[in-house]
Amino acid sequence: MAVERLFPTDEGRDLVGLVRELATEQLAPRASAAEAAAEFPREAFRLLGESGMLAMPYPEQWGGLAQPYEVYLQALEELAASWMSVAVGVSVHVMTCLAVIDHGTPAQQEALLPSMLGGDLLGAYALSEAGAGSDIAAMTTRAVPDGDGFSLQGTKSWITHAGQADYYTTFVRTDDARSLPVSCFVVPADSPGLSFGDPEEKMGMNASHTADVVFNQVHVGRDRLIGEQGHGLRIALGSLDSGRLGIAACATGLAQAALDVAVDYAREREQFGRAIAEFQGMQFLLADMATRVDQARATYLHAARLKDAGRPYARAAAVAKLTATDAAMQVTEDAVQVLGGNGYTRDFPAERYMREAKVTQIFEGTNQIQRIVIARQLIGSQVRSGLGRRK
Repeated sequence: MAVERLFPTDEGRDLVGLVRELATEQLAPRASAAEAAAEFPREAFRLLGESGMLAMPYPEQWGGLAQPYEVYLQALEELAASWMSVAVGVSVHVMTCLAVIDHGTPAQQEALLPSMLGGDLLGAYALSEAGAGSDIAAMTTRAVPDGDGFSLQGTKSWITHAGQADYYTTFVRTDDARSLPVSCFVVPADSPGLSFGDPEEKMGMNASHTADVVFNQVHVGRDRLIGEQGHGLRIALGSLDSGRLGIAACATGLAQAALDVAVDYAREREQFGRAIAEFQGMQFLLADMATRVDQARATYLHAARLKDAGRPYARAAAVAKLTATDAAMQVTEDAVQVLGGNGYTRDFPAERYMREAKVTQIFEGTNQIQRIVIARQLIGSQVRSGLGRRK
């Protein structure tokens, strides 16, 4: 069903409408078969690059559309409602560009951003390791000085687009201290010594390839170091805040798609001589599903508007990611229940939506980590203001 949306400008409304049309007509019909075949949708990203989707929230001087984040995220939600793997891929790619946007030198921006934002290049975000997921400072992949640049050694795990991307926004240790040991590099995919593991066999989102990225004495020039050496942790955490908003929007789109399937089925399915949508128990279930979707959308839009206003939004992003992904898990599970036995079969998309929803509670920081982020900001603000102290 059509979502009632508010936009800051007519241009934003038109852009989201264009993305919805593109997603509905060209992506949605291919999603189920591509997921079943684990077929990576590289041409979809090229198409979205040509449409401006990959550049939507970034400056016009680099080929961007200079749209507010609240517009970009609503476009991302529309993508997710049609094909979750593609929407998550767009979110990851947009996040890979942020380091260069915010911390790159003018020369790096000039050299890298036009191809990144135009869709000629597809990016991956190489942060996590097998032993360093939530604990970023525990990473062991490192870079050491090597002639006119650095040599990278180690393995990154659970990397979206691994083996498919054209570049890897990579975070590695450049110092043994735990405080600020990390630096950021943009590593070309054709760098000698760079290799990839086999795609993980996942329970969902199989068209989105996830694998290890292996650095074996990979040389990168100093011009590929983004920001100051040793300050990559700040870059990574800033990127994750925006990435969490992307995942919140994707999760909301997935939940909306599941709700739509459930409503359509309840209207058509008859039991005891009438549509099951006429039974109060079913109506209450559908109402709860719709409420969760609306709550999810409200939280990510609130966080996006804070970001657009230049205000701190880390806590709001964590709330949005937590709320939207928990909603997606519950709504997709409920959609399977509405469809009954049909919901458990692959004749209907509900079971795929449920499998896809689970990972949203895990990547870009697990939902347990989001609770830590929220709690620390609450406790910190109370301590600074003197609230909640006992005399």
